[in-house]
Amino acid sequence: MAESIIKTEGLSYVYSAGTPYEHRAIDDINIDIEKGSFVGLIGHTGSGKSTLIQHLNGLIKPTAGKVYVGGEDIWENPKDIRKFRFKVGLVFQYPEHQLFEETVYKDIAFGPKNMGLSENDINRRVREAAKHTGLTEEYLEKSPFELSGGEKRRVAIAGVLAMQPEVLILDEPTAGLDPKGREFILSEIKTYHERTGATIILVSHSMEDVARFASHVLIMNHSKVAMYGETREVFKRVDELCEMGLEVPQISRVFAKLREKGIDVPESVLTVAEAKEAVLKLLEKGGEANA
Repeated sequence: MAESIIKTEGLSYVYSAGTPYEHRAIDDINIDIEKGSFVGLIGHTGSGKSTLIQHLNGLIKPTAGKVYVGGEDIWENPKDIRKFRFKVGLVFQYPEHQLFEETVYKDIAFGPKNMGLSENDINRRVREAAKHTGLTEEYLEKSPFELSGGEKRRVAIAGVLAMQPEVLILDEPTAGLDPKGREFILSEIKTYHERTGATIILVSHSMEDVARFASHVLIMNHSKVAMYGETREVFKRVDELCEMGLEVPQISRVFAKLREKGIDVPESVLTVAEAKEAVLKLLEKGGEANA
């Protein structure tokens, strides 16, 4: 059985409890995320995604339920909560707004310094994190405020990577970027995952991005977990996802329509490359039948 890195039991959170504005943001969340997995987290605005991820490194304390990281209850001893914030790194949406140091190097070094590491360790981690995010040596002495939006985003992500978290959570890391910037960030996250074996949780509105990169998908709907499983299995449930108002990957929709028309195509096609292979196999079958 795969080792669990993050687990929640009966996790619930109520904003403004006991007031007319009371709102249950997440309700009885029970999930078990395997160490080393790449999880895509999807749901409408207001579904509870952001509240959930802020519980996973102790930024919010649950109204009810428990959060475990590496088998430890993170709130068992509140004095130890800082330790879990280093283990579970969280990159907020538009993280470049949080840059504040005078150089890129200092901004990336901020987290490792707070961990009490030696100057040698800090230096090594800054340079490794910069490399992971495609920032060459020349960037390190620049002011982050001289950089483009995409470059600032990479600096902000590098600042979290430099803490070498066991779990990296990214909240819409490509929001507002052009297609080239989006592709670069996602490719670097995938490469980082492959190189380090860290667990990745990617919050995204793009079903296509999740289909391409994630091994598992967690769907939030109305403050609850609606689905959680392997990516191919979740995206087979086209009708259920559409009922929730979620857009499944275009390729999955096309192939679902083909199956409805009685055409023998596989259920689990997620990408253009897989679609091409499936269509070629279908054409080959047709050619053999006509031979």
